[in-house]
Amino acid sequence: MFELNNLAEAGRFFLVIAGELVLLFIGITFLVGLLQEFIPPETIQRILTRQKKIIGNIIGAALGALTPFCSCSTIPILVGLLNGGAPFGAAMSFLVASPLLNPVILGLFLSLLGLKVTAVYAGITFLAAVFTGLLWEKLGLADQYKKVVIRRGCCSEGMEEIAATAEPVTLNIKFKRAGGMAWSLFRQVFPYLLLGAAIGAFIYSFVPESLVIKLAGPGNPLAVPVAALIGIPMYIRAETIIPISAVLLGKGMSIGAVMALVIGGAGASIPELIILASIFRRKLVVAFVITILAVAALAGYFFNLVF
Repeated sequence: MFELNNLAEAGRFFLVIAGELVLLFIGITFLVGLLQEFIPPETIQRILTRQKKIIGNIIGAALGALTPFCSCSTIPILVGLLNGGAPFGAAMSFLVASPLLNPVILGLFLSLLGLKVTAVYAGITFLAAVFTGLLWEKLGLADQYKKVVIRRGCCSEGMEEIAATAEPVTLNIKFKRAGGMAWSLFRQVFPYLLLGAAIGAFIYSFVPESLVIKLAGPGNPLAVPVAALIGIPMYIRAETIIPISAVLLGKGMSIGAVMALVIGGAGASIPELIILASIFRRKLVVAFVITILAVAALAGYFFNLVF
């Protein structure tokens, strides 16, 4: 009877959280699609190539939050920025901010973890992106870019078909493109949303709180760095890990370990590192990994201190 009750509870949790995630994702990606119709990659490149230090880093981090949601679409834009003459530091701020600060992550944080946590997360990751660009430029890592050319991003297939028949570009067409982008991304991310909801439902109903507290509770000082370390090889999308993190937080996992896991997982992944290794030399790839791990760990300890 106990297991049947737990199974029914897991099913109810799964349906509720999956429904919320689907509605949130479609709504936010549609709004982002509209935003990108008015601020396309060409505009981002034009803006960044005119900026000086610090201001360029701030603008690069801010524009990074408006880009698509996976590394395979962010990196072609990054290559276009660098080849087009954008300052190296500003482009690196864009690279770091893009996967950590996109509106989908912030929307899921706001819905599942609240305004205060979302605001602190956004502040920390934004400052980290700005500082990283400044530091890497100061360290002279600009010569670690290989100056390659990427002819086509893997996420542009659906949008290219729409663009081919989109002359002239009216407001109505921009709305249609935004809807097409939201649907295209939703089809890619939908399995990850369901996976996150399913794992979250399993943890919610079957994993004892005492076990979570023992392994990753506030009393375990190693929980934060360990969570940051396991985030990268997990290769789990933010849309998956955030609902899982919300459940782990409810089960007693420290908020610092949760944030370290999210930043490590969303900030870098093994496939992303493989792509970066094709455009960066080894020293810059190593700097990227160390930076994401450091940001994840420091942010985790800061969250434990504040909340």
